Amino acid sequence: MKNIFLIAAFCIALYSCGTGNKTMSNTSADTTEKDTIRIANDSLEYEIMIIEPGFESWLASQPPRGFYGQSYLENKNRLFVSEYNNRVMQPQRYSHNLYSERINYDPTVDYGYEVNYLLYNYFVYFQDKYNQKFIGGRN
Repeated sequence: MKNIFLIAAFCIALYSCGTGNKTMSNTSADTTEKDTIRIANDSLEYEIMIIEPGFESWLASQPPRGFYGQSYLENKNRLFVSEYNNRVMQPQRYSHNLYSERINYDPTVDYGYEVNYLLYNYFVYFQDKYNQKFIGGRN
């Protein structure tokens, strides 16, 4: 009985030593893949990719889908996209690192709720994270 107890204790000690040797893989590729949100619709020929570390976890703390109506989100996105694109066109005033490419958002196209929800929340996140103030943005 004493030998069984010693063998069991030895096996437990050996097992617990082995689990400490495992390393967690947290490479930038893993992080980028995890923090990439992609929305695409081939029939409308659009794609949105949000590659921003921390956005997905931040999004989980925001009002849920359905909290805002689609027309509210579309109106906000029109304002935000317009402001963003204006800043892209002024590289001497606004950092090219933040405002690198224009966003092609056509207000006459129905992108659906999900696209508008994610785009709106990305703009709110962008303003919070980079201390930017857009006209009509949350304060």
